[in-house]
Amino acid sequence: MTTSESQNPDVDPASEDRVPENDAAEGSSGALPRRHRLLALLAVSALILACVPFVWMLASTGDQRHTAETVPDRPVAIVLGAGVRPDGLPSYLLAQRLDLAVELYEAGSVQAVLVTGDNGVEHYNETDTMRDYLVDAGIPEDRVVGDHAGFSTWDSCARAKEVFGVEEATVLTQEFHLPRAVRLCRAAGIDTVGVGGSSMSERAFATVYGWAREVPASVRALGTVVFQPDPRFLGDYESGVDDALAAHAGEEAR
Repeated sequence: MTTSESQNPDVDPASEDRVPENDAAEGSSGALPRRHRLLALLAVSALILACVPFVWMLASTGDQRHTAETVPDRPVAIVLGAGVRPDGLPSYLLAQRLDLAVELYEAGSVQAVLVTGDNGVEHYNETDTMRDYLVDAGIPEDRVVGDHAGFSTWDSCARAKEVFGVEEATVLTQEFHLPRAVRLCRAAGIDTVGVGGSSMSERAFATVYGWAREVPASVRALGTVVFQPDPRFLGDYESGVDDALAAHAGEEAR
């Protein structure tokens, strides 16, 4: 035992090798921010990757998205379904889409309208509600065709092509949904342009939510574009759109 040790028996000989408590606490507190920074980096990276399909859909459909005044003529308008109120009337967003169809039909920009929506459960029928609204607004009944199996945007686009034989169309929805709708209809083989209603002034919360929802929806849509699955229900060919266009041509010939 050294002189210093003998003079101070309370000194631990190994104390010089120990990390002081303050230093240990400082090291521990320093480790937490590093873990937090790593988690934040991973979260930001995941968010950026999730946004890539959304940005791609915005960029790749820029030339196909128009206003009602500038949209090129197409023979068919495809109106995508949305909510129906308990009283059987279309929701605000759905009515806005249908009003766009009326505007385009009256301007001669489209010749027929394909309304496509969900009729998968009893007592809920988007398609008949949409058809009745358009007929009440003045579009001849023989120019409005209903697709009762439009359970999703992709189903509506794929069935428009495969079941109804649509080759060229203007798809109508809200602005936040339009890039994905145009991209999916073009992936289905339809020469598609689109017009979107601006809903922010009347339905701000629904519009903000709609834009936010498009980020994960675009990720799923990218997979759909790549793999192009069959719609939930395909069925046999239907001549409704052909008949509507023939009726228009016959009227023009008279």
